[in-house]
Amino acid sequence: MHELSVAMGIVKIAEDVVEKEKAKSVDLIELEIGTLAGIEFDSLDFVWESAVKNTVLEHAKKRINRIKAKARCVDCDTVFELQHLYDSCPECHSNFKGILKGKELRVKALEII
Repeated sequence: MHELSVAMGIVKIAEDVVEKEKAKSVDLIELEIGTLAGIEFDSLDFVWESAVKNTVLEHAKKRINRIKAKARCVDCDTVFELQHLYDSCPECHSNFKGILKGKELRVKALEII
């Protein structure tokens, strides 16, 4: 379960921002996570409380924006949503595609106090 290390990395980012801005804590953290980022959202929720205990994020609200995956077919130029990385183009059934979005994993915003 790598979600714990991801959560701890998010804590580190928040702590660095709080230190840099000379704040006390974080009121809200907003994350953007793509559906192809390899994150199990339930697992991240499960480990979150343990990861943020006794940190600047302990009392922060967490908001996750899920980014739906999209790709562009290399053969017919169709843009389509993906459920899985191996999904083929719905128009020409080609497996050759470029991922446009869905692999994001970033801290979008922090509201600090």
